[in-house]
Amino acid sequence: MHIVVTGGTGFIGRPLCASLVQEGHRVTLLSRRKEEAQRLFGSAVTAVEWNGTETGAWEQSLEGADAVINLAGAPIADARWTDARKRLLTESRVLTTRLLVAAMSRQSPKPRMLICASGIGYYGASDDRVLNEGAARGQGFLADLCLAWEAEALRAAEFGVRVVMLRTGMVLEQDGGALSKMLLPFRLFAGGPILPGTQWVSWIHRRDHIGLIQWLLTAPSISGPVNAVAPEAVRMSRFCEVLGQTIHRPSWLPVPGFALHLALGELGTLMTTGQRGHPAKALSGGYVFHYPTLESALQAIMTKA
Repeated sequence: MHIVVTGGTGFIGRPLCASLVQEGHRVTLLSRRKEEAQRLFGSAVTAVEWNGTETGAWEQSLEGADAVINLAGAPIADARWTDARKRLLTESRVLTTRLLVAAMSRQSPKPRMLICASGIGYYGASDDRVLNEGAARGQGFLADLCLAWEAEALRAAEFGVRVVMLRTGMVLEQDGGALSKMLLPFRLFAGGPILPGTQWVSWIHRRDHIGLIQWLLTAPSISGPVNAVAPEAVRMSRFCEVLGQTIHRPSWLPVPGFALHLALGELGTLMTTGQRGHPAKALSGGYVFHYPTLESALQAIMTKA
């Protein structure tokens, strides 16, 4: 296939592009950092300059593409959610997706498929209910952001493109994401759950996140939202217990929720609340998870350390 990727130099995009190339696909990477992309992938990937805000020559890359994978967006948890930060988080997703879909609409032939990132935060802070893709949208900044983001992606369906929105949970690997931030205190014997500890953590091993994307490329019957989470959501206290056991460290020093709110403001709610997501569409469609349990996922990750 010819696959166009945005956000291809990030935590998920880098190994995704490498895996797509290994599978024999032709990959075009739209990047704000074209030179970095070329250094990362060499001649294996065609890197095209774009800034995510303006039309330009990059649009030609979309013509006749088999799939577009949109992973662009500023990191959610890298800074306190000030008004300016919220604008950046929103614009780097909503406006960028709007620009991309508009460019797709002008192509002949048009791309056949759009896979667009979204988040499990769509469901808001929830209780113990198991949330499949048919669950209602929740409340809060992330829920509103995901709704607007997905709405822009769905515009592509109006001109015949198959659209999938990946509602992604906590992606696990040791070279980035939330897990890399959690490992340091555990290794210093100062790890523990973020209180209250009863909040649900919907997680997925990065290999399965990439595997889901590759599976969706050849699953023509699936469209709309897809929960990109493992079948086994766990409570925060259990997540930290398994992490401690895996790296032979105690999970004994809880992090008070009020301390996070003082330090991070509204961003603290991302860590003190959660969702019990379930990958109903992936499982019913036949996707087989490499790491369906937290123990298997963390063991695979930490044995590479």
